[in-house]
Amino acid sequence: MKLPALLVLLFLLPGPASGAATAGPVAGPAALPSWFSETLLDFRDDVAQAARDGKRLMVLFEQNGCPYCKELILTNFSQKAIADKARKKFLAVSLNIWGDREVTWTDGRKFSEKGLAAFLKIQFTPTLVFFDEHGGIVARVNGYYPPHRFEAVLDWVARRRERKIALAEYLRTAVREPAGEQLHDEPFFLKPPYDLRRRDAKPLAVFFETPSCAACDELHREGFRRAGIAESLKRFDVARFALAERTPVTTPAGDRLPAEDWARSLGLSYTPSVVFFGTDGKEAFRIEAYLRPFHLASALDYVASAAYLREPSFQRFIRARAQAMREKGESVDLWR
Repeated sequence: MKLPALLVLLFLLPGPASGAATAGPVAGPAALPSWFSETLLDFRDDVAQAARDGKRLMVLFEQNGCPYCKELILTNFSQKAIADKARKKFLAVSLNIWGDREVTWTDGRKFSEKGLAAFLKIQFTPTLVFFDEHGGIVARVNGYYPPHRFEAVLDWVARRRERKIALAEYLRTAVREPAGEQLHDEPFFLKPPYDLRRRDAKPLAVFFETPSCAACDELHREGFRRAGIAESLKRFDVARFALAERTPVTTPAGDRLPAEDWARSLGLSYTPSVVFFGTDGKEAFRIEAYLRPFHLASALDYVASAAYLREPSFQRFIRARAQAMREKGESVDLWR
């Protein structure tokens, strides 16, 4: 049975080593739903088969030890509305981000599973990449989305809404969640006028948020309050804009445009998202998914230390960072 034209690639982050303290979702393998299928992993055939069935393709890249992936499987995929839509509208296949099975890409090129992950430059897990009936990419969703947002993405893709409305606009109007109606300010946010060109030795972290965003509330309530994160943020210039904000911004590249247009040019749809720029003004890294403080702290360290220039894989960086922390006797909890 073949996957549909909607390719959903979910790459899983490494989990804590045996004996490490854990809380929240416990790292380890979780059984995939029965509606996941086996194919020959030739995406040309899978796209065509999906189109014949009136579906789109969903591919899951997984790895043991990822709490976000386990949350996706046990929380999102266990909800009847989500499971029914995924089963009826998509064909789903599971791949391993570190696997060696051969995969044929939509243009005929062949990769191992891990080679495909590198080719797609996947940094967060789960990551979803959606394709249309011709094998073109409709959208890319990097990282874990809570159920109400995940279901909205499935609706947008399954209904071919990309022909009518951008995903960011759709999520802004279709997703409602209990959250504060005002943006939260922080003393370390830059003040206008916003000239973000790099003229000193500091890298730049730009947070994009929206009102009525529970994950944004959590970022301010928990993430920014962590001592280690607060200390790491001192190594950055930090700016914050609403996703629909019209405030003029001079971008690190020197372009002058409203913040909303800049966010659109960056292809952002999730809030909060963080886009990091190096001291050279070039984009270094980004976060476009729900992250707990451990991974936010890791991302800040990844950019501030310039490790992204030496190690292109954020997942390998996290592994090394977690191991170094354990060797110092520190508890590592990927969900905290």
